[in-house]
Amino acid sequence: MSNFIVSARKYRPVRFDDVVGQEHVSQTLKNALKNEHLAHAFLFCGPRGVGKTTCARILAKVLNCQNVSADFEPCNECSSCKAFNANSSFNITELDAASNNSVEHIRALIEQVRFQPQQGKYKVFIIDEVHMLSQQAFNAFLKTLEEPPPYAIFILATTEKHKIIPTILSRCQIFDFRRIQVPEMVEHLQAICREENIEADKDALHIIGQKADGALRDALSIFDRIVAFSGNRISYEDVITNLNVLDYDYYFQIVDALLLEDSSKILLLFDTILRNGFEPDIFMNGLAEHLRNLLVCKDEATLQLLEVSDGLRARYLEQARLSPAGLLLTALNLANDCDVNYKLARNKRLHVEMALIKMAYIPRAFQLAGNGAAAFAPEKKTPELSTSTEPQEVSRQPATNNQKPQLPKTKTPEPEPEPQPQPEPEPQPQPKTLQKSGKQDTPKLMALEAMLAEVKAEEAHLLTQEVQELTQKRVEEAWNLYIEAQEQESVKVIMRNSELKLEGRNLAVTVTSALAENTIRQENSLMDYLREVLTAPEMTMTIEIDKSKAVEPPKRKRMLSSKEKYLAMRETNPNITELQKRFDLRPDE
Repeated sequence: MSNFIVSARKYRPVRFDDVVGQEHVSQTLKNALKNEHLAHAFLFCGPRGVGKTTCARILAKVLNCQNVSADFEPCNECSSCKAFNANSSFNITELDAASNNSVEHIRALIEQVRFQPQQGKYKVFIIDEVHMLSQQAFNAFLKTLEEPPPYAIFILATTEKHKIIPTILSRCQIFDFRRIQVPEMVEHLQAICREENIEADKDALHIIGQKADGALRDALSIFDRIVAFSGNRISYEDVITNLNVLDYDYYFQIVDALLLEDSSKILLLFDTILRNGFEPDIFMNGLAEHLRNLLVCKDEATLQLLEVSDGLRARYLEQARLSPAGLLLTALNLANDCDVNYKLARNKRLHVEMALIKMAYIPRAFQLAGNGAAAFAPEKKTPELSTSTEPQEVSRQPATNNQKPQLPKTKTPEPEPEPQPQPEPEPQPQPKTLQKSGKQDTPKLMALEAMLAEVKAEEAHLLTQEVQELTQKRVEEAWNLYIEAQEQESVKVIMRNSELKLEGRNLAVTVTSALAENTIRQENSLMDYLREVLTAPEMTMTIEIDKSKAVEPPKRKRMLSSKEKYLAMRETNPNITELQKRFDLRPDE
């Protein structure tokens, strides 16, 4: 077998200028070397695979290089640089704090600090993953880190800066490494392809850069895997197949179907995606990212946030021009809600399909709001009031949100007017249906304006009703009607046993227990029903407990001890004493 070296090691930068995406760190270190303002302790922090340890090694090499270039880069030709490249330099010590995190390891490191360098000017100590050190190890390292010998340089690297104690942070010069952008990764991968004589599609390299999530080392590992799969020709299809990435074309087709309100096509595309082995949540996250990219393309100022190839960028711009911003925002909100509630859904597929169907009807919802759908709402007819003095039949059905028992109203009989011919009622307008592609779609929903108009009509109807005098008798009749409409027998019993007393516009209800009070208070529709039936919108109700009639719960009897039981038995039966003396029995204390 050949001695294959992975790209992350083979193409590891050996000069500051070769470090990708960290120009702010490289230039600062060069200026410090140029002005001889080099600190004795550095802390390199940032995400994984962005070049922290690489910059630490380059800095260590430059410090002991015998022929430093004019721009303060290592020569890689002197004995010190060659020893470092061969991992045989005694002036550079690397410690992995993830596996050497105890006090003994730090004490051994401090012992090495005491000895001066055998060759060169500085001894450099690189401690990787320094946040893994224990609290005792940090404390043992404090004094040496604050006042090291003039020839000692400490370079600490970590991915979790917040886990390092403040006393260590205050003794170091901190450099924050940033995530590497996709265009920078693509450029670096293209350079490697030219070096290795590999042909690669730019779209394929973009997918690799996006999958790496800001870490160049991850991008190089993915690149090696793709090369092993496809050979010297890397295509877009090979990358999405090997990385299990959903093709962009599916998302473009989904959005096109959304614009056409073609829910059938959307469901068929989603079924095809599932048949290809993709999980529904992965598809929904990808769709949300696609909608986000379309929103980014709506404004030239945010176009730079789109991290895709030039050919794909043109396709995004074309679809963004056809997609209204309101549709994209609403669909993105639905996709986010679907992703948040995905884990709680029992039927994952149905959960995603419902979100897709809602997205398909977004244009129609906008059309309803823009065209004034109040014209399609059915008219509400006001019921005629009965003028008969005879008692009306009372409905025995339970009261619901849409149907409440009505109290028969009485009024002074008036002479009956002569019968007049009644005009035939006009037919109510039916909701219209939209026609599209020869198919009949779902009827339009009532718009917000229509609902507000209906509420105002009901308020006007209540104001025009005849106001009758609020009496004790009418209140009791309404109360009894509400009782008859209840389903629970316990509620009926409690309300029947309550005493009513009308005091002006306030109804005082007296009950016999706290349970009865809570039961009546939980009847949320009771006051609304009384106000509506009695035509008394300002009516109030108070509930009080009659302590004189309150039923106290029975007191629990205390358990008797063995001695108390013996004394009670002796009082009722004197022979117990003779039995106790004869057998020398002693009741337990």
